[in-house]
Amino acid sequence: MKQYQIVGLMSGSSLDGLDIAVANFEIEEKESFKLNWKLVAADTIPYNEEWIQKLKDATKYDAISFCKLHAQIGHYFGEIVNSFLKQHSLKPDFIASHGHTIFHFPSDLFTVQIGDGAAIAAKTGIDVITEFRTKDVALGGQGAPLAPLADKYLLIGYDFYVNLGGIANISCNINGKYIAYDTGAANQVLNALTQTIGLEYDDKGNMASTGNIDIQLLDSINQNSYYTQPYPKSLDNTWVQQKVTPFYLKSTIDLKDKLATATEQTAQQLVNAIQLIIEKEQFLKENYKMIITGGGAFNDFQIERIKALLKKVGLEKIEIIIPDQDIIKFKEALLIALLGLLRIEKIPNSMSSVTGASMDNINGAIYSGK
Repeated sequence: MKQYQIVGLMSGSSLDGLDIAVANFEIEEKESFKLNWKLVAADTIPYNEEWIQKLKDATKYDAISFCKLHAQIGHYFGEIVNSFLKQHSLKPDFIASHGHTIFHFPSDLFTVQIGDGAAIAAKTGIDVITEFRTKDVALGGQGAPLAPLADKYLLIGYDFYVNLGGIANISCNINGKYIAYDTGAANQVLNALTQTIGLEYDDKGNMASTGNIDIQLLDSINQNSYYTQPYPKSLDNTWVQQKVTPFYLKSTIDLKDKLATATEQTAQQLVNAIQLIIEKEQFLKENYKMIITGGGAFNDFQIERIKALLKKVGLEKIEIIIPDQDIIKFKEALLIALLGLLRIEKIPNSMSSVTGASMDNINGAIYSGK
C-alpha cells in the first residue's frame, strides 16, 4: 500500500479565490490501479480587489508585466499554503497546483496558467507539480476538461457529471468511455451582472427567479458558433468575457431579467449537450444519475431550470444528485491533487477520448522544494 498526502490548488474563472484541498490517498499495489481517498482539510482563500483586478487585466499586460505577475502570484500561493498548513498542522508530500488560466488557445497549440511552480516550491520547501494541460495541448488536444479524471477515480457511479463553475462543463461515463467538454458560460456571467450593483453573486438565484427571460437576448447568445461545434472542445475566460458577458452588460433590460436569461442560457446549453451525447453515442438507459458540483450547485433556481428543461425534452428520468458541500466546493481542487498523484505514479492524467489528443498522456512539471 502506497500512501500520499497531497495539496491541490485551484484558481477558477469565477475569481472568488484560491481553493485549497488536502487529501490522503492510498494506492493498492496490484495490477489494477485501486485508489482510496479522504479529504483532510479544505478552504477557499478569497482574492482581494487588487488581485481580482490583476487577474482580470492579465490578458492586456506587456510581456515583462505578465511574467512578473506569474512569479508574484506563485509566491502568493506559496504564502497561502504555508499559512494553511500551519493552521491545520499538516506536512504533505506534494503540492499540485493548477494555477490560473489566462490564455487557452489549443488550436494554436498553447495554453497558459500563471502561478509559478518554482516560486511555490521555494516558498514552501515542498515539491510542486504544475502544468497539467500543456502536454495534452502539445499533442493536439484541448487540454480540457480535466474533470473526467475525478469522475473516474474519485466520484464513481454516475452517468453524467456536471460542474457549474465560471464555465459549465459536462462529462459522461459510457461503459468506461469518457466524453467531456465545456458547454458554455455559467457563474462568471451571473457574477459579473450582480457585481454591477455591488453583490458578489445572486444568492440561490433568488434575483433571477423573479425575472423574465428575454428571448431576443437569449437567441443572440445562442447564435454563437461554439455551440454547434462538435466535441471535443473547450472554452477559456477570454471567450466568455468577449463573446457572452458584453451582450448582457450592454442590454437595457432589468438586471433580474438579465440574470433569468443568463440562467436559462446555461441550462439550455447543458440540456442540449446531454441530448446530443445520448443521441450521438447511443447511450440509452432506463435511468440515469447526474451529479452536479461547482458554485452553481448552490443556485436553487439554476437547478430548478435544468430539471424543468430536462422534463420538457423527455429526460425527467435523469436523477440529479447534489453532493455534500465539501465536494461541491472543492471538487476541482481535489481533482488537481489527484492529477498530481497520477503524475507521481506515471499514470496518464489526461484522456485522449475527452481532449482529442493523439494519445492518453501524462502532464505535470515537477519543481523540487528540497
